[in-house]
Amino acid sequence: MMRLHWHRRDLRLSDNVGLADAPEPPAGVFVFDDEVLEHAGAPRVSFMLDALASLREGYRDRGSELFVRRGDPAAVLVDLAETHDVEVVSWNRDYSGLARERDERVSATLKDADVMPQKFHDAICHEPGSITTNAGDPYSVYTYFWKKWRDREKDDPREVPALAAADDDEPLPTLAELGFEEPPGSVPPAGTDEARRRLESFLEEEVFAYEQRRDYPAEEPTSRLSPHMKFGTIGIREVDRRVRETLADADGEARESVEEFRSQLAWREFYTHVLNFNPEVVTENYKSYENDIEWEDDEELLEAWKRGETGYPIVDAGMRQLREESYMHNRVRMIVASFLTKDLLVDWRHGYAHFREMLVDHDTANDNGGWQWAASTGTDAQPYFRIFNPMTQGERYDPDAEYITEYVPELRGVDPEIIHSWHECSLTQRRNAAPEYPDPVVDHSERREEALAMFERARGEAD
Repeated sequence: MMRLHWHRRDLRLSDNVGLADAPEPPAGVFVFDDEVLEHAGAPRVSFMLDALASLREGYRDRGSELFVRRGDPAAVLVDLAETHDVEVVSWNRDYSGLARERDERVSATLKDADVMPQKFHDAICHEPGSITTNAGDPYSVYTYFWKKWRDREKDDPREVPALAAADDDEPLPTLAELGFEEPPGSVPPAGTDEARRRLESFLEEEVFAYEQRRDYPAEEPTSRLSPHMKFGTIGIREVDRRVRETLADADGEARESVEEFRSQLAWREFYTHVLNFNPEVVTENYKSYENDIEWEDDEELLEAWKRGETGYPIVDAGMRQLREESYMHNRVRMIVASFLTKDLLVDWRHGYAHFREMLVDHDTANDNGGWQWAASTGTDAQPYFRIFNPMTQGERYDPDAEYITEYVPELRGVDPEIIHSWHECSLTQRRNAAPEYPDPVVDHSERREEALAMFERARGEAD
């Protein structure tokens, strides 16, 4: 008899609740689901393949196996159960609506085949529904959620359990076999060892500058753990414990900085709770307005934004970083999202779809929460009348234009004052300074007024 653990977003052996808390030693299985692959981008699939290679090596080093198959998970798991005399299939819960529907269907199919499904809580520290208002409702404001999350006791990380003896000769598929071309940008290495290396390097030094300097993309004292958190190559309990240990040894501004980083872990969890209770937010506005928002959805402007050719330097730098690295600095993500929705008046769903395709760390809950925040349609969102000025944002967070000129070579050698006032320069000044860089595609001041009017009509306040 054998037990299988179905890996999805938990591509690790350590600190894995579904593996560690089961009564019998398991072998592992991962299923490439074509319905999921339809919504995946090449950077994420490339990272996932690297993570799976590392995970399979971990299984084989312990005399066990990670079975890798492609197809409908229900059919694949039943077939493996019959072939290998499996009585129990376990997995760790996911919290999107589509994932829950899939898991219910898989559970029913397994039961029909006399195989017991076992589900575990693993992906976040506290299950949805465990942190609520005094009335028992889920929070829609992060600050109150954070105060309870911060002070609530966390479980200890789990050790790697004993694993079942097993072997298999099915190779991992290639990116091309899964239907993807090589990603346009670089993809970071995956696996638990790499995740731990990044975490320890960050906690050794950069975390102490996190609060003061995290918004400056040229410096970026950030952990770059987001793809590892997305695919679970490192467990949340392990990350939180190491951060709390660092917090305990810090004081003054350094302690505040570590606490700020820890709050970002809570943000991810907050958005997961929001998604769990509101699965429709993937395609619908969380916040309702009296009237529909009249997005203009100009296709040419959307394409200029995707290419990084809007004539707004900090926006273009971010979009080009996305293309080159399958990643974008978080402050710049807010800037480009605000620009798309408030300057170009393009529905946030188009931006979300592009990020989903291009980002190596795309996470449904986190990215959806960020996009709806910028679009003033989400929970705890940016008020519609607070609209980022992209030039002011660039001047404030990239004063010497180091980040901008790294990704926008047309502007290298141009005075930062000209870069940050590009929208105010005359046509002659622009041609003399950087003849190959585009003119602004819109006038920010004019579009700001149009955005305000658009939201006022949605609110039923327009004359």
